[in-house]
Amino acid sequence: MPFIEVDEENFDTVLAAELAKEHTVILKFASTFCDSCEIMEYELSEVHERVPKVSILDIDAGVSEGLLYRFLIEQVPTTLILKDANTQLLYKTGIMLADDIVDVILKDR
Repeated sequence: MPFIEVDEENFDTVLAAELAKEHTVILKFASTFCDSCEIMEYELSEVHERVPKVSILDIDAGVSEGLLYRFLIEQVPTTLILKDANTQLLYKTGIMLADDIVDVILKDR
């Protein structure tokens, strides 16, 4: 699986490590019992296969409530794309197709 599972304890460390690799980082906020989240998982898997230097951090909304507050997440699935620690390329609630995500990432490179 191309996702890196994170929680409130290891989030900052993992995020810093992935950004240090000069990767674009996708934050995937999801829930175990969410059909739309399963669709997003499929789409993000495709993004991971198609785009080099992308890291996808998998955040379980039921476990990491502090991260939900920190990033103002009101529903799942929600996807954030970070170019670096200070640049957010996308904040999208709901399902997004892999082609659209790839376009956002490659447009900025």
